[in-house]
Amino acid sequence: MTTDPERIPVIIGVGQVNDRPADPDDGLDSLGLMVAALKIAAEDAGVPLADIDSLAIVDQISFHHLGKLCEPLAQAIGANPAINYQSAAPHGDTPVRLLNEAANRIGAGEVRLAAIVGGEALRTAAGRAAKAASGEDKSYNAIRKVATRREPDYAQKHGLAAPVDVYPLYENATRAAWGQSLADAQLESAEIWSRFSEVAAANDGAWIRKSASPDDILDVNERNRPIAFPYSKLMVANSSVNQGAGFIVASLAEARRRGIAEDRLIHVGMGAAAKEPPTILHRDRYDHSVSMEVSITRTLALNGMTVDDFDCVELYSCFPCVPKMARRILGWPCDRSATVFGGLTFGGGPIANYMSHAIVSMVEKLRREGRYGFLFANGGFATDNHCIVLGSQPIAAASFPQDFDYQAEAEAKRGPVPDLVEDYAGVATIESYTVFYGRDGAPKAGVVVARTPDGQRTLAHVDVGDAAMLAFLTDGTREPVGTEGQVVQLEEGFGWRGV
Repeated sequence: MTTDPERIPVIIGVGQVNDRPADPDDGLDSLGLMVAALKIAAEDAGVPLADIDSLAIVDQISFHHLGKLCEPLAQAIGANPAINYQSAAPHGDTPVRLLNEAANRIGAGEVRLAAIVGGEALRTAAGRAAKAASGEDKSYNAIRKVATRREPDYAQKHGLAAPVDVYPLYENATRAAWGQSLADAQLESAEIWSRFSEVAAANDGAWIRKSASPDDILDVNERNRPIAFPYSKLMVANSSVNQGAGFIVASLAEARRRGIAEDRLIHVGMGAAAKEPPTILHRDRYDHSVSMEVSITRTLALNGMTVDDFDCVELYSCFPCVPKMARRILGWPCDRSATVFGGLTFGGGPIANYMSHAIVSMVEKLRREGRYGFLFANGGFATDNHCIVLGSQPIAAASFPQDFDYQAEAEAKRGPVPDLVEDYAGVATIESYTVFYGRDGAPKAGVVVARTPDGQRTLAHVDVGDAAMLAFLTDGTREPVGTEGQVVQLEEGFGWRGV
C-alpha cells in the first residue's frame, strides 16, 4: 500500500461532449472534440490546462488525415507537457491503459498532473463525405476501411474483416458452450441492452437518450435490421457519433495543494491487462477468453476485492458476447446494470474512446454515491483486455507504479491452438459461424469456422441461397455448433454443406 500522498493517483476532473451540428461543415473534428472535452475537465477540476505535465491521446480514425495530434492539441489548450504522446492504434482498451500509465507515472513521482483524452467525429466526417459525393453515409465504411487496409487475408476473404463480422463467432460459440437456446441467449442480450438504454436515457453525456425494452431490441425490423447473425442494429456499437471525453489525474498531494475538496477526488486502483493473439484464426477457442479471464481476476486480486465490493461496473459492450463473457468471469448478475455510461449502442461508440466516457461517468457516479467501481475494457477483435478499479474511498491494496502486464499468465492458461488449413475438403464439425446481411435485411453471405477430424481449423462459405441451410443456422430449432457437415471445393474457394 502506498501511503505517500505524492505517489497516490486520483482523478480530479472529467469532461465529455456531444456535437450535433445541423450542417456537418459546422461540426467539430476529432481535435476540436478533444479540446472541448479537456476544457470541461479542467473546469471541473479547477486547474488550468497549462499546468499539466503529461498528455496522452487516444488514437482516432474519423479525421485520420490530421495525423498525430500531440502538438496541435497541446497548442490548442495552451500546454507544454514534458510527456506528450498518442496511442499507437485505436483499440477500445486504450483509455484504461492510458489511465493506468498515468497512475504509474504519478506513483513513480514523474508527473503531478496528467490529462487523458480522445474524440471521434465519424458522424461529421460521414456527413461531409456525403455532401461531397453521393450522399451515402460513410460511417460504417470508415471502420471497415481501417480493417482492410492491407491485402485481404484468408479470414477477410471469407467476410471476417471488421469487428461486427468477428464478434458473432464468440456469440454463437458461447451460446452453445453455456447450453443456452438461441431464444434464451438473445433474451439475455436484450435484457442487458435494455438496461444499458435506461442508463443512457438518464445520462446527459449519452448519444441516444431513449430507453428501449427487451422486446424493442429483439424485434428485427426496418429500423432494427439484422447485421451479422445473431446481432441486429440495436445490439451493435453505434459509431455514427461525434463525441469527446477526457479526464485529469493528479497526485493526492497535488490535489490537496490546489484545494480540491476530498469528496471530489476519485482514487485509482490497480489494473491488469492481457491480450488474445491478434489473428482471430490463431486463437484457442471462441467460447472463452483466457486474456479476459486473467485481466478480470488479476484486477480483483491486486486490489484485494471481490465482486461484492463494487457498487457499479462498466463492462465493455461493443457486442453482447463481451459483457456476457465478462460478467460470468466477474460474477456480476444479469439483472444489475453493467454500465454507468449507457453502452456503445446507446451511450455511443466513438471507436477507441468509449472507455473515456465510461471513466467520466464512473467518476460522476462515485462522487454521488457508492464506494468502488470496476472498469473492464475490450479492444480489437476481442483481442485486448484491460481492467482497473476506481473508488470514492482510498483503495488499501493499491500501490504504484505497478506492472499491469499479465500476458505471461494468460499464455500459461491458453489451450492448444489448432493448426489452420486453407485447402481442406471433407467431413468437419462447426466450431462457430455467422451470416452477414445487407442493408435491405436480406442475407448476403455467411461463414463457418470448422474443425477437421484431426482438430485442424478451416473456413467455408455459406450459400445463402440454400434456404434449408440458412434456416438451420438461424432459426434456433437445433444448435448448429458441434454438428457435422462437409467442406466442399467450389469453383472459387470452399463451401459448407450439411450432412
